[in-house]
Amino acid sequence: MREAPGPSTARSRLLAGVTWAVLLSGLWLWGLDVTAVRPGPAVPAVTGAAAPGRPPGTPLPPAAEPLGAAPPQRIDIPELGVQAPVVPRGLDARGAIDPPPYDQAGVVGWYAHGATPGARGAALLVGHVDTRTRPAVFARLGTLGVGAVVRVVRADGRVAVFTVEDVDVVPRDRFDAARAYGPRRAGRAELRLVTCGGTFDRASGTYSANVVVSAYLTGTAR
Repeated sequence: MREAPGPSTARSRLLAGVTWAVLLSGLWLWGLDVTAVRPGPAVPAVTGAAAPGRPPGTPLPPAAEPLGAAPPQRIDIPELGVQAPVVPRGLDARGAIDPPPYDQAGVVGWYAHGATPGARGAALLVGHVDTRTRPAVFARLGTLGVGAVVRVVRADGRVAVFTVEDVDVVPRDRFDAARAYGPRRAGRAELRLVTCGGTFDRASGTYSANVVVSAYLTGTAR
């Protein structure tokens, strides 16, 4: 695994306006490397699979106009039965994205120095796949289908409604930061949900891959 840059380096790059792809290319989501947990099952890739109840080949809805900035408060993923609070997170002492503590297995972290969900750009939400004793909030993230709905409740009272367009299980030795974190299409409001995936390596205490769900804003509600 490559060494992550220190926090001062990462923050200075961010302040200098470097893109997500450059900032995160060396981070490798160190904070999501699960240590001392029970090994979970391999998470299959489901790219291209339709969400339950959605006929294969059904066109995805058009993108909605981005919203203004507003911090996220809760995420709802009906297909997975997930309703979880969202808390702001930054970088840890190693310069990596800092997920919620392991004792907050049901909480999702939002990278607060990036885009807010629903605003233009790619907002990043991270969560654990498991803990020492039980599954965590994103345990079934890799089973989401294309077309699934993700709702993010924002501090301004609006609900940003996203549609999943891609679900990748990315081996760490083939991780592409530009694809994982950069906008797929210019001008859209996009969302990334990230957790550990693949198989668990007891020797290193890490998973072999990351699950990266990509979605885009398709509507709003109140």
